[in-house]
Formats: sequence, structure tokens, C-alpha cells
Amino acid sequence: MSLKNTLKFVISFGLAGLLLWYVLKGIDLNILWENVKNANYFWVIVAGLMALVAHWSRAYRWKLMLQPLGYNPSAFRSTIAVLIGYVTNLVLPRAGELARSASLKDLENVPFEKSFGAVVAERLIDVFILLILICLNLILEFDRLKDFFLELMGDKLPDPVIAGSAFAILIALAAFAFFWIKKNDQKLEKYGIYVKIKGIVKGLWEGFTGVRNLKNPVAFWGHTLLIWVMYYFMTWFLCFSLPQTENLGPLAGLTMLVMGTIGMAAPTVGGIGSYHFLVGKIVGLYGLDPQNGITLATFMHTMQGIIFIVLFGLTALAISFFIRKKDQSS
Repeated sequence: MSLKNTLKFVISFGLAGLLLWYVLKGIDLNILWENVKNANYFWVIVAGLMALVAHWSRAYRWKLMLQPLGYNPSAFRSTIAVLIGYVTNLVLPRAGELARSASLKDLENVPFEKSFGAVVAERLIDVFILLILICLNLILEFDRLKDFFLELMGDKLPDPVIAGSAFAILIALAAFAFFWIKKNDQKLEKYGIYVKIKGIVKGLWEGFTGVRNLKNPVAFWGHTLLIWVMYYFMTWFLCFSLPQTENLGPLAGLTMLVMGTIGMAAPTVGGIGSYHFLVGKIVGLYGLDPQNGITLATFMHTMQGIIFIVLFGLTALAISFFIRKKDQSS
């Protein structure tokens, strides 16, 4: 592992540990454990099945994005690659997307840069869906959420003039670099490293823009909807597992989905700490005290963010091993 990756790893784990210590400070861990131990695991199994459907749907959507590029990987092997990507994120933060594309290359011989370009495109689409959900959440729960966000972000918001100026400078520098490279393309072609990078960028761009030429856009957007519907019900149904939270309503489920997704996207290992902080704090708006709020957040993250991912991911790794062995012998 390079020094850069080692530093990222240490910082990510350190931040996760610091946040986890902060949210668990003052929480009775014995009570937390008793609640988790006595949970209704029927709802955990239901949520686990929903998680598996969401992962399969994500893999199928990825497959649809690769079809315009001339590749048609099987949905099963694409799902194996997706699950390997998720479990990799628990060990190497932000490496899951790379592992996912590398696995598909091994399993279906899809060029890494093309499948990774499609992954980048789908992640941007998911960000767009998340923004819609945030807006919907704010509209439906404005009275509950306005004070929370003001308290959380109030004096931490950057100066809009400074932020806007910095963004404009970055855009200008990127534009200058793009036009300079385009103008000097033929001169740069004599350098092997430039040709290699250019080929990788081209492949990434083709994968990224493949969404414009979808053969079945209805199926693509249908799977996008299915992914987020499964995420929503998986989050809400896990509340039914604990007697203290079984009466939380559907709007509470939406709020936890939004805050939990933001927490999982934070630069911590598997969303550890950041998920607990955001979800544990937000459920206080629905009448839960800190003890029950952190208990729910810990339970949900353990099931969604660790148990499901490890169980499905290790199974996928084992299956991929046998698939590779079978392909090599045939």
C-alpha cells in the first residue's frame, strides 16, 4: 500500500473512531446491547432480502449502461462484482468502485475503464436522486428539520463570495488545461504515458456517456427507482425491530434514509461514526431520547452497513473464486 493510501486509510479510520467515541459518550452500552440482543430479527431478515434486491437491481442497471458500449455481462456476475465492491469499501475506503470494475473485468472481460466510467455515471445519477429526496424531505418535514440544519450547519457555512470565487478559479483552470491539451494533442502523442492516459480517459468517457444511448431507458429508470424504494423500506422496516422505535412513521423512515445516506457518503470507513452521529441525532426530532436514538442508529448501521455487506460480500468473493476456476479450466 502506498504512503498516500496508507494516510487515507489511517485518517478515515481515525475520523470514524473519533466520531464513534463522540456519539457513544454518555450512552449506556449495556442497555444498548440488551436492546440489540432482544430485537425482532424477523424484520432484519426482511431488510436483508430488500438489500439483496437493491444490490441485484444496481448490478442490472450497470449491465444496461454497458450494453450500448457493446458489452452484455450476465446479471448474476455483475451482482457478484457489485457485492465485492461493497465489502472492499469496508477494508479500503473509496476503493469499492475500483474493485467492482476490476472484478467485472475478471469475470466478464469488460474493459475496466469502460465499466468504471459507467459506475461514475450511475453514482452521479444517485447523487441527483438523493438531492430530490432531500428536497422532498425538507418539504414534507420542514418544521422538524429547519432548526436541526441551522444548528448543525449555521456558523459552519462557507462565505458564499469566497466559495464562489474558488469554484470559478477551479473551472477556469480546468478549462485552460482542457483547451491546452486539445491544442497540443499531436505533440503530446509522442509520449507513451500520454497515449496511455488518453486511452483510459477515452474509455472512462465512453462508459460515462453510455447512459445517453440506453437500449432500454424504461428498465434503467425502473431499476433506479427500485434501488431507492428498497433502500427506503429497508431503513424504515429496521425500525420495527426495536420496541422503542417500532412506531416511527414513514416520514421518519424517509428522514433516516436521507441522513443515513449522507452519513455513509462521509469520508469514514463504511460510514462508521458519521452515520451514527447523523441518524442518532435526527431521530431525536421524532421523540427519541439520545440513548434510544444512538441504539437505533447503531443497530441499523450494524445490520445495513456491516452484517449484510460482509455476509453478501464474502459469499460473492467465494462464488467469484469458483467462477474464475471454472472459466480457467474450460
